[in-house]
Amino acid sequence: MSTGLLSVSDLRDEVAAGRIDTVLLAVADMQGRLQGKRLSARFFLEEVLRHGSEGCNYLLAVDVDMNTVEGYAMSSWERGYGDFVMKPDLSTLRRIPWQEGTALLMADLTWEDDTDVTASPRQILRRQLARLDERGLRAFVGTELEFCVYEDSYEQAWKRGYRDMSPANLYNVDYSLLGTARVEPLLRRIRREMEGAGLYVESAKGECNLGQHEIAFRYDEALKTCDNHSIYKTGAKEIAAQEGRSITFMAKPNQREGNSCHIHISLRGSADEPVMAGDGPHGMSELGARFIAGQLAFMRELTLFYAPNINSYKRYVPGSFAPTAVKWGVDNRTCSLRLVGHGHSLRVENRVPGGDVNPYLAVSALIAAGLHGIDHELDLEDAFTGNAYASGAETVPHTLRDALALFEGSKLARESFGEDVIAHYANNARVELAAFDAAVTDWEMFRGFERL
Repeated sequence: MSTGLLSVSDLRDEVAAGRIDTVLLAVADMQGRLQGKRLSARFFLEEVLRHGSEGCNYLLAVDVDMNTVEGYAMSSWERGYGDFVMKPDLSTLRRIPWQEGTALLMADLTWEDDTDVTASPRQILRRQLARLDERGLRAFVGTELEFCVYEDSYEQAWKRGYRDMSPANLYNVDYSLLGTARVEPLLRRIRREMEGAGLYVESAKGECNLGQHEIAFRYDEALKTCDNHSIYKTGAKEIAAQEGRSITFMAKPNQREGNSCHIHISLRGSADEPVMAGDGPHGMSELGARFIAGQLAFMRELTLFYAPNINSYKRYVPGSFAPTAVKWGVDNRTCSLRLVGHGHSLRVENRVPGGDVNPYLAVSALIAAGLHGIDHELDLEDAFTGNAYASGAETVPHTLRDALALFEGSKLARESFGEDVIAHYANNARVELAAFDAAVTDWEMFRGFERL
């Protein structure tokens, strides 16, 4: 067990010794952000540990600015904006080194009658994992988050309208040890403190955009990876802010390369054996091929869970290393799905998500589509070789509006997630579209203020 993780007994000892005084009880919202409460450690141990804690159910029914919006069945003015229950998941209890005297754990969301809040991202993923478990399967996942680092603080960036910001690197530092050394004090602090929070750091490397970097973490069981993803994303921003800098995980923060979040997924059986590997083409088993075939077949219908925001779709530019063609290939970075590894490490990498992805929803979509491929014995087309950008193949949706239409019309999505989940996340997309359609952008002002 990592030294960053805590048992309840460990927590009691740390509280008694005065080393921990605050417990963060966190839930993942629709954007995959951590929301919740800062609890006194004593109160957590004496009360919340047994009974959970309440939170306003509008946390799953607001926009990214925390504005209340119409259209959600589970939470509204008409329903009184009541509470749901945050039930601590003790397996996620850990230290938070970048906040003094602090521990954190994730919570599952239920209603007062102990039924699941079905639209909660963590519960959506739990249901897909249960479907795998019924078949004697487990999913292992790794997420690769890219981000851009700026010398400006978040407050400076806001007041400047996000103009004329100073990236931490002024040239492409992809794999550059010299270029990444400029940012290493910040990246090293993030890596060390994530280790202290129980995450297993593998590496850090530079990327193509100015000030762009990636810190990679070891794969783990799907739910643990998604929890770690959200904790890391929040923690990296908090650490950057403490250093007077800012980090963005936006899918496309400027006209250069976007921030991706490639998601690697593999399956294991009840005896922990790798079931995607076999003696078929490219070292795959029949089950592995069908799992990939399902993901490929429903890529477009489930893109809303891979690319949930207006900005997400600006990544999909030919020749940018962000995929456009719905194709799979063996170690081919021009395809949406890339088969990598051998034997026990064989896995498929979905290159569609950006840094703004909600990992719980994206992994749920991968599993739902893959299970359909297994259950319906879908055949996998031949691997694509060459430049998939120039293949003429069907592409991922170009806009959030297109992705929403495909999602709402998807029979697979309704069967896998349920009508309430489809309605909830479709409404979220419509809210974003309405807000964007009503906005007057900088692009419009520069293009039209004088000349039109």
